[in-house]
Order: sequence, then structure tokens, then C-alpha cells
Amino acid sequence: MNFYNVLIVEDEKEICDGIEIYLKNQGYNVYRASNGIEGLEIIENQTLHLAIVDIMMPKMDGITMVMKLRENYDFPVIMLTAKSEEMDKILGLNIGADDYVTKPFNPMELIARVNSQLRRYSKYLSVVSGAEQKSNVFSIGGLELNNDTKEVILDGELIKVTPIEFKILQLLMKNPGRVFSAEEIYEKVWNEEAINTDTVMVHVRNIREKIEIDTKNPKYLKVVWGVGYKIEKQ
Repeated sequence: MNFYNVLIVEDEKEICDGIEIYLKNQGYNVYRASNGIEGLEIIENQTLHLAIVDIMMPKMDGITMVMKLRENYDFPVIMLTAKSEEMDKILGLNIGADDYVTKPFNPMELIARVNSQLRRYSKYLSVVSGAEQKSNVFSIGGLELNNDTKEVILDGELIKVTPIEFKILQLLMKNPGRVFSAEEIYEKVWNEEAINTDTVMVHVRNIREKIEIDTKNPKYLKVVWGVGYKIEKQ
């Protein structure tokens, strides 16, 4: 579990020390802040998986901090509240906190809630990561490019392309509708300054012959005269 990074945002040092000891005993990496401003700075500079945030703090309270972090981050947040902060507790859940623990709390209860939230979050991350892997397949009409298998498929048929042709297609299919100049294509595909771009024109012609039924009236790979090339959105 020690690959999880947990942030404690708490202005009372003794409470923060106690939570840190229990978290480290569980194998978590711990970051600390004493107010919401410090907490947000750490969030911007570190990869975090969970935050434990006190509501009442100087400079920036926990409610404001959670509202701000929810603009950009989706990791779980557990709020620490005093018994007198019932309305803050409800507000905290409404603005994006995932759970709360009322002070004074049993450290083992807090750890149990941390473990539970991280289990849920790790499942969520695995689902998102699966979606990202799926996004390695780019489809436009009947044309499909698989970034993992390095295959190009047209209407269900495998099309043989060279590594350079694949890279050009990949660039254009990742950005459908966007026009790339020959210089841009050369620099992005060959990773060097474009001096002679005639080779781009030759590769584009070869790609067209492989993916177009009628090269004079192409469906996918279009020339924008005087500007460059693009894969047409379908």
C-alpha cells in the first residue's frame, strides 16, 4: 500500500503527529500542511491519493480548500469536524468531501475510513486506466488505428503500413479535422528540423493508395492546398 500518498491538513500539531504515525504504520507516504493554502500548494506539486482535512483552520479553512481542490482533483477527502460543526459537516459533504470523522476520534476508525476510501479510489483509477487504454484505439469512419498493436484496419481489413506511415496516420487521426503542414508532420514524425519535406508528400501519397478507394476523391486523408494535410472528421 505504500505507493499511496496521503495529505494531512490540520493546524493542531499533536493531532497531525498522531494521524501521521498511524498512517505511516500502515505504509502510507504522508504529507503535512497546517492550513488550506499550504494544503493546496502540496496538492499542486505532488501526486496525492487522499486528503484528511480539518474544517477549522487559519488562513484558509477546510471547506474553502475542498471547494478549490475539487475544481481540478478527484481523489477522496475525509474531513475532520468538531461535534459543534454539524452544518459544516453537511456542507463539506455537499461540496465534495467523501467522508467525515468527528473529533475526538479513534485513530483506528480514521485509518479504517482511509483504507476504505483508498480501496474505492484504486478501483476507480483502474477503471479510468482501462478507459485510457481503450483510447489508444483511434477510429474515424471505417478507419481504425490501434496504438498498442501498431495495426491499421480499414472496414475490418488489416492494412499493411510502414512505421513512418503509421506515425503520420497516428498524428493525423489523433487530431481529426486539424490541418498539419508538411513541416509540422516532418518535425513531429522524424523528430528533427524540416529541411526537405518532399518525403512527407511521398508517404502521404502511399498512405492514400492504401486507405482510399478513390485517391482522386479521398474520403479520409485530404490535402488542404497551400496549407497541409488532415484526416477528415466523419
